Amino acid sequence: MIQLLFMVIFSEMAVIMVLSFKTPFRKLVIMGLDRLKRGRGPVVVKTVAGTVFVVMVSSVYSMMEIQKRWVDDDGPVSSTDQVLLVRYLLEATLMGATIFLALMIDRLHHYIRELRIRRKTMDAVKKQGQGSDDKKPDGFDKVKSLEEEVMTLREKLKQLESDIEAKTKQINAAEVNTVALRKQSEGLLLEYDRLLEENESLRGQLQSLDRKLSRSDSKKNL
Repeated sequence: MIQLLFMVIFSEMAVIMVLSFKTPFRKLVIMGLDRLKRGRGPVVVKTVAGTVFVVMVSSVYSMMEIQKRWVDDDGPVSSTDQVLLVRYLLEATLMGATIFLALMIDRLHHYIRELRIRRKTMDAVKKQGQGSDDKKPDGFDKVKSLEEEVMTLREKLKQLESDIEAKTKQINAAEVNTVALRKQSEGLLLEYDRLLEENESLRGQLQSLDRKLSRSDSKKNL
């Protein structure tokens, strides 16, 4: 058991060293860990880790039982208990180190994968940036053509504004002329009404004169 734990710890340390430095074996280890985390690999790893943790807890419990026995017994400690205590302590330490190194390997693998993904995204962004730099002359031509179109549209807008100003001046002059004509027509209507009144008065005077003349002629005939 102890020899197996030592072998596991040394192998885990070797995997950590390989992951820590960029070597040809690093890709192989990463590929192996990727395959291990697919399918039933995570379930198997969690089962083994749970078993090791349970055995470690049992070893710690056995150590506590031995220490409790020493406290309860006032006599000398037996060599068997000392050997068992040392054995349980070594097993618990080795199993704890095994679990800790396994967690370190998992985190290192996760960070390396994240770093590879970010590098790929950065390379893709750089390629897109280079492609956009290559396409910049076409963009400049388009911008120049758009600026020329804007200039022509501004000139047309100025011409339209000047035409609108001229038309508004003409409309204002026509409005002034219509106002003068209205005033003139109103004056002519007033003059026409005055002449009608004078005509009616003259007609009345003529009628009265005709009556007077007819009366005077009738008196002369009598």
